[in-house]
Amino acid sequence: MSELNGDRSAWLRCYRCWSQNLEIQIHYDAIRRVDPQTGIPAEGIDEVQESVVQCLDCMHDQPHLTFQDDRTPWVASCTVTVDQDRVESCAGPEAAELLAYGALGEAGVREFFAHVRFHKHDEERIVVHMLVELYARSAEEATEVLEDAAHGPLEITSLAEESRPPAHASGEAH
Repeated sequence: MSELNGDRSAWLRCYRCWSQNLEIQIHYDAIRRVDPQTGIPAEGIDEVQESVVQCLDCMHDQPHLTFQDDRTPWVASCTVTVDQDRVESCAGPEAAELLAYGALGEAGVREFFAHVRFHKHDEERIVVHMLVELYARSAEEATEVLEDAAHGPLEITSLAEESRPPAHASGEAH
């Protein structure tokens, strides 16, 4: 059990600020019949359970964190070329987030950890170079998810399953 927890705990982190201070909110909805003799609810007819993981430090939702799927972390080095009007601003303290949003939409700021390395202007377009961490079951799924999110031509220069060592406890030697 400790082996599994060690490997998994290295990835139970916020994709935005890398904090391990996470909270899971479980929402359960069900329709149940009531036994007319006892008044006790019977087994569910229609049940839905959803969960949302949220970072308590920066308050961002973590839709990529799941506890039932067999998804693993993948890292892509890629570029997305978008029309310059898709990017609100490419300068200042929010530039990286605005470039990620322009390139990958909502997924670029809420579902992936998108680290913008640099961007360049090409006439009326902006080429955004970034590293993107995402969770997928395979390289094919990771590629498909990135292609679906991209707001322009996507070029993936490398895609690899991430294999970081488990997180070290404070005071533990590296």
